Amino acid sequence: MLGGLALAGVGVFWWQGRAEIERGAPPPAVAPAKPDPMKLPIADPGKMKGPAPPEMTELGKEEQRFFRYDRNRDRVITRDEMLSTRTDSFRALDKDGNNLLTFEEWAVTTVDRFAGADKDGNGQLTPREFAATAPKPAAKKPACKC
Repeated sequence: MLGGLALAGVGVFWWQGRAEIERGAPPPAVAPAKPDPMKLPIADPGKMKGPAPPEMTELGKEEQRFFRYDRNRDRVITRDEMLSTRTDSFRALDKDGNNLLTFEEWAVTTVDRFAGADKDGNGQLTPREFAATAPKPAAKKPACKC
């Protein structure tokens, strides 16, 4: 019984000590108001000035063609870089995705192309139907660079 009274007394003193600590604590910080997502931010840069945009260098046609293949810009074209421009076409033909192009995969693509061109479905291509299978010409760029 004496132990219980001692324990209760210690609890009362501890509780009062905690109350004093809490009384001296600063009030909780007020959460800032959430900005309106529809309102645009306002920034005044003052007299600050950003860096100038980079200048475009003139590349000759051969340099442009070279850099289309030289992906890592080390001024050397590797075999993989040279073949990289053909990967999308290869993947379109590789139906099973095993990175091997079989005759059957090529034939399926060719048969599908033939069927798409054979508008009347008679199994024969007229000159007009065959002309529709020609690749589309590249868009011509304007002669002047104005």
